[in-house]
Amino acid sequence: MFKNYIKIAWRNLLKNKSSFFLNCGGLAIGMASCILIAIYVWDELSYDRFYDNADDIARVMLRGNVNSEELKEAVVAAPVAKTFKKDFPQVKNATRLSKIYNPEIRYNNTTFENIKAAYVDPNFFDIFNLRFIKGNANTPLIKPNSVVLTSSEAKKYFGNEDPIGKKINLKEVEGDLEVTAILENIPHNTHLQMDVFIPMHHNPRHTSNSWVTSGFATYVLLEPNTQLSSIETQIPGLLKKYMGDQVQKAIGISYEEFQKNNNIGLFLQPLKDIHLYSDFAPNTELSPSGDIKYVYIFSAIAIFMLLIACINFMNLATATATKRSREVGIRKVLGSAKKQLITQFLVESFITTLFAILLAIGLIALSLPLFNTMAGKELKLLNFFNLESILLLLSFVILVSLFSGSYPAFILSSFKPLMAIKNKLSASGKRNHLRSAMVVFQFVISAALILATIVVYNQMQFIQHKKLGYQKEQVIILRDAYKMGSTKVKSYKKELLKNPKITSVSQSAFVPAGETDNHMRGIFKNDEYLRKFFFYDVDEDYIPTLGLELLKGRNFSTELKNESNKAIINEEAAKILNLGENPIGKTFKRAADPENEEFTVIGVIKNFHFKSLHHQIDPLVLAYNPYGGLIMKTTTANIANILDFAEKKWSDFNLDEPFSYTFLDDSFSQTYSKEQQMGAILSIFTLLTIFVACLGLFGLITFATEQRFKEIGIRKVLGANVTEIVGMLAKDFVKLIFVAFIIAFPLGYYFMQKWLQDFAYRIDLNLWQFILAAIITLAIALITISFKSIKAALQNPVKSLRTE
Repeated sequence: MFKNYIKIAWRNLLKNKSSFFLNCGGLAIGMASCILIAIYVWDELSYDRFYDNADDIARVMLRGNVNSEELKEAVVAAPVAKTFKKDFPQVKNATRLSKIYNPEIRYNNTTFENIKAAYVDPNFFDIFNLRFIKGNANTPLIKPNSVVLTSSEAKKYFGNEDPIGKKINLKEVEGDLEVTAILENIPHNTHLQMDVFIPMHHNPRHTSNSWVTSGFATYVLLEPNTQLSSIETQIPGLLKKYMGDQVQKAIGISYEEFQKNNNIGLFLQPLKDIHLYSDFAPNTELSPSGDIKYVYIFSAIAIFMLLIACINFMNLATATATKRSREVGIRKVLGSAKKQLITQFLVESFITTLFAILLAIGLIALSLPLFNTMAGKELKLLNFFNLESILLLLSFVILVSLFSGSYPAFILSSFKPLMAIKNKLSASGKRNHLRSAMVVFQFVISAALILATIVVYNQMQFIQHKKLGYQKEQVIILRDAYKMGSTKVKSYKKELLKNPKITSVSQSAFVPAGETDNHMRGIFKNDEYLRKFFFYDVDEDYIPTLGLELLKGRNFSTELKNESNKAIINEEAAKILNLGENPIGKTFKRAADPENEEFTVIGVIKNFHFKSLHHQIDPLVLAYNPYGGLIMKTTTANIANILDFAEKKWSDFNLDEPFSYTFLDDSFSQTYSKEQQMGAILSIFTLLTIFVACLGLFGLITFATEQRFKEIGIRKVLGANVTEIVGMLAKDFVKLIFVAFIIAFPLGYYFMQKWLQDFAYRIDLNLWQFILAAIITLAIALITISFKSIKAALQNPVKSLRTE
């Protein structure tokens, strides 16, 4: 019996090839988009969930305000871990990780860089059950000079040799490190992206009892079903107990008085929330995090895309109803029951959906590499082909076929036999309203996505062209120059300046975009703690190299002595220090061990954006302490010759290190890679949504021309021209599109305002953006409508008048 349904369905589909291919194409695009986004969302939601105790692990983080300074850090003080374990019975275990910045490993006279290394407590692998494949899996870091590597890292150093027992040298650690265990490569879906694990006791600050300095990512393993709030309510008492004396000593006021004017606290963040719900200072995070907002945005797009594709199926099916009316009438006269007709049409829907899903899988396979590039992912289609996924996909096909095919099935099966045979069918008012609602829904989504794309593009353009207060063009960063040693790097700097196209070279590890050192210190004035300031250690060439504007005072000078206790501050720092109209010569203190260090202000620079435009400009102090790599300013955009010159001079020093460089403007762009990725993905899915929506509109205009076929012929005989007929057919649809604008633009305004709030410096939403979105949407709709309506208007009226 079912075979007969399939045979008849296949024959019917082939009779209406154009409708079949349009349905397949629309559903395939909608389903491919939906599945592709579902894979992305599944990957984002999978972070840190594979650990055995993932439900019971939490990270300790710092939040608070100090004199209007908002603190959000994913690292805390050294004694927090042992204190939590000792004072809170709910805490079964606690461990720490401290990231090593710019590590270098040497083995057999070869230096390896770009390494992800960290100091960890010996119990780290007791909490995070990463899989060991070689060596001592029980106590891998018990020896003082042990080291644990991932499989890929070990292969990089030792090739096919057995790595266990081999010794490597890390520049930050005295003596060689012995490989005691090998881990399976760390899965990509964890924030703990490390390849080299070293015992924590090599970190000189690991035994510190200070509660006012931080730097340790700290994790606690809780008793099952522990409520985080049950611990967080006890934390204020714990902080008072251990921080009280230290605050009194460091700041000179009681802990109660300090907390009265400020609000510092430790909180617990579930391990599973770290990737998508973190808004901490980037320099305190172990790896770049995701954003739950984008999960919501792309999930909504996927659902809307699939809904629009299903609606298109309905539209195209009902649009071809008049062509199948005689078939339905004859089958009813011959005794076919309504239930049989509904089953027949649902089988046709299932076959169409099955073809669409096969086409969708092909589209996903072709587009996945491009999607990975845009989204910064490494998703693989084969990873999702398992029994569970196949069953889920089959359920998805059945659900889509039922949803998209049920409405046409019930409509077509409800035709009255006599009217169907005579081909005299009219749409009821309810059906017209439903189709109108479909058009409005499709273009609400299309118009809103077009508006969102315009706003995202404008914000990215605003960021790229905003005056930053420094010159990012034609600036080259030579980060590895410090490896020459202090004497050679100065000689190399002099050699570079012999090239007339190199105007300035500065030695500093601090750059306003991309990878940089970050120092923050507490600032005191009149022995009163103000807040933390950023400190940049620079030389006398830093200001001219980056084109910073010196408003008052002077720059650093090598001709003057004792510049180490001088400071050049930005406008924001001068404002917070309240130094008055003339800050030159005034002093402030920096908290440093063993005692506060006093600085004298010698200059004030104009505020510049040394952090992302997501944040307001913070107070900054330039201190004279040149170290790190080189920053080179050139006079020409054609810098190939300059780079050749710089590399030749580099090789003259006979270094083992390879010559490497980055451009400051590229580093600036990478700061907003997440937003750029989101904008690119949004643009593509917007185009796909519009395309699928236009297929639906095509189906509706086809239905309208079929219904008014004879009317069009009569109007042409009476003298109506093509323009008038096209206008007549388009008028009702244009009205519906304007209704869509009324719904879409308030929604678009609300959601884009929410998105823009993530930027401290942002564009304003203007009327022209909404007008442009409306024009684009309307133009696309009119092109779609015109394609079919012009064809109908050009047909010979005799043909329509002879039709009965």
